[in-house]
Amino acid sequence: MSTADIKKTLEQKAAKSIEAFQHDLQKIRTGRAHPGILDQVLVDYYGAMVPISQVANVSLMDARTISVQPWEKGLGPKIEKAIRESDLGLNPASQGDLLRVPMPALNEERRKQLVKVVRGAAEDAKVAVRNLRRDANEQSRKLLKDKVVTEDDERRSQDEVQKLTDRTIAEIDRLVQAKETEILAV
Repeated sequence: MSTADIKKTLEQKAAKSIEAFQHDLQKIRTGRAHPGILDQVLVDYYGAMVPISQVANVSLMDARTISVQPWEKGLGPKIEKAIRESDLGLNPASQGDLLRVPMPALNEERRKQLVKVVRGAAEDAKVAVRNLRRDANEQSRKLLKDKVVTEDDERRSQDEVQKLTDRTIAEIDRLVQAKETEILAV
């Protein structure tokens, strides 16, 4: 393993951390409807728990309403129950085979709670990135100790790792700022 391998591995893992953070942000609902909100809701489909998107067509009816069209007739009540029992605070309404899921407007107190949730998720993502930095620096030190690289190479590697860490944390901060703006928009 070389310092280039360490840097490449760190870049890949940092990209995955940002991707996971973006996925977490999508789960945090704003007043606006988004089909991805229902991605983590699981439905009992012949004994297996599967995401709604695998048993129904999930789309937007308008800015505040999600429509869920089950692919099989008997699934409507199961999907409705799964959405109600999820921790999303949504109340679907059945119209024959079609489920309408209106997004309730957020009050000021709930918006502030959601901002705190976003900041907590951001801090978790930053901790993950810092742990990646620590691991990369330990690998660089190990290479130096094993006399595979020189002290200059090890120092350069640590500087590059720090720069990548700073860029990744700045990207997380940018995503947090965008999500906070979205949540607080009335």
